[in-house]
Amino acid sequence: MVRVKAFELRAKTSKELLKELDEAKAELAALRVAKVSGGAASKLAKIKVVRKAIARILTVYNQKQKAEARKQYKGKKYQPLDLRPKKTRAIRRALKTEQKFMKTPKQKTKASNFPMRRFAVTM
Repeated sequence: MVRVKAFELRAKTSKELLKELDEAKAELAALRVAKVSGGAASKLAKIKVVRKAIARILTVYNQKQKAEARKQYKGKKYQPLDLRPKKTRAIRRALKTEQKFMKTPKQKTKASNFPMRRFAVTM
């Protein structure tokens, strides 16, 4: 198996990626059998390349899945936890800016009835 490139994998569909993944896993199994039965050094060195290729395929596949899920939930009120922004726990718990500056009806009437005094101090 030739070293796969991520940009080439991104152009493929999910089904093609899964097919390629199965082929890579089958090749890895064959290489492991060759390792046990005392295969050539070239085959042993190829194990690492195939493992990395499997990882790349899985990474691209998972990114595609997540992108589709994001597209599906875009504009919806609720999103799955893994699609929400991570940030920090404290930031996630904090009030939003509009909530922070909201005023009760009593605060609004008090502010309108008793505005801040303006003093014209001259020196």
